[in-house]
Amino acid sequence: MPHPAAHTTAAHLRTIREQWGALLAAIETPPASREWPPRETRSHLNTGRTDENLLVTDRAPLVLRDHPAPLNVDALDTGLAVERLVFDLADTLAAAVQHTAPDDPRHWTYQRPDAPTARAAAGSRAHGLHWAAVYVEARILDEDTAPEHDEAGRLVAAPFSPLPEHLLHEAARVARTCADRVRRVLAPDEITQARALPTPCPSCGGALVVVAAPAAPPVVTCRTGAACGAATGRDVEGRRVWGWPECLPLLATEQGRAGMARSA
Repeated sequence: MPHPAAHTTAAHLRTIREQWGALLAAIETPPASREWPPRETRSHLNTGRTDENLLVTDRAPLVLRDHPAPLNVDALDTGLAVERLVFDLADTLAAAVQHTAPDDPRHWTYQRPDAPTARAAAGSRAHGLHWAAVYVEARILDEDTAPEHDEAGRLVAAPFSPLPEHLLHEAARVARTCADRVRRVLAPDEITQARALPTPCPSCGGALVVVAAPAAPPVVTCRTGAACGAATGRDVEGRRVWGWPECLPLLATEQGRAGMARSA
């Protein structure tokens, strides 16, 4: 049975897939308006273009495309970063649990720098973010981890092993980070800006910031970076981060100071 956290991670991956078409459209749209979708592109985005009927070219990896003059650099940067993170995560999970043969359609193929073309060198990355996200989702849900019968009816070993818990947590971190980045581009008004905390980092004394969104609990991050030695997790940039509810003591200290200031 999949770990309870796997279903939340799968939901983040589905969010990325479902919003990918809108993100690609945003790359070609000037970020003039704070509302999404912008008025000038709303009719284009509402013409029935869904995850099911995206063109093959729309699924091509951003890293394999030309981007001579993107109209929204933030959207392009987000797309490239999300692709890289999900592709790298698929590499990591495949190396740990994949046993299927290369001709199995469920198989994830690594990059091959010596291949004659860029698409061939990309391996399974050439199929785009959608396939990578589907592959990762299948691994975190422990699909295809039981022995199965081959074409001759013989029982053979499972094509994948169950995902170790530490990799499930890594997949959860990456999927959450990627989904948040996509949301920030497509719905910036729904993301609360980072706010500095008066409380210093309990480990290094560096500055702390808190970020909270209407649909997500707050997260506290140390701005010191990789040099901070706090006994907590790291974000994709290597900074120490306190999720929920680990960040409660830091936020409680801020609330206590705010209360003292009001009573003075």
